[in-house]
Amino acid sequence: MNSAPRPILFLDVDGPLIPFGEAARGPATDDGNPLLGRLDPAVGARLLALPCDLVWATTWQHEANDTIAPRLGLPRLPMVTWPDDGTPAPRGLHWKTRRLAEWAGHRPFVWLDDEIGGTDRVWVEAAHPAPALLHRVDPAKGLTEADFTAVEEWLSAPGKPFSALTRRR
Repeated sequence: MNSAPRPILFLDVDGPLIPFGEAARGPATDDGNPLLGRLDPAVGARLLALPCDLVWATTWQHEANDTIAPRLGLPRLPMVTWPDDGTPAPRGLHWKTRRLAEWAGHRPFVWLDDEIGGTDRVWVEAAHPAPALLHRVDPAKGLTEADFTAVEEWLSAPGKPFSALTRRR
């Protein structure tokens, strides 16, 4: 039986997991980082329930596994590393976009970030050989029920083309 490869979900921290708006929870005093109090522990179980492989796509790097994952009930996750080759991204393209598509290879992927734009969607649709959902999370709210619904719908319809389920905000 030839089964389709399991999708990847690339997960950013600042914005999606740590909101910055009025919806952000109050600051915590533990570990000296007030941002950690904004994490919603229920998000971890929601992420683990998704039929995909979770991968950190954040500048938090190893700290995501050491500090964020335990607070969300997540296991240690693979992490995208960001090479510093000095090559700038083309104008309008997020600096993560090319690296995430490269990391995914031929696998479908979801990218949850608060800085995704139209240029990123167009570039991935043209350059990535598998379906992809680039979903912008409102950084003032962090991941919401609507965000999880969009991801769940996309993951449940693997045969749909890239643009059919890409929601633009």
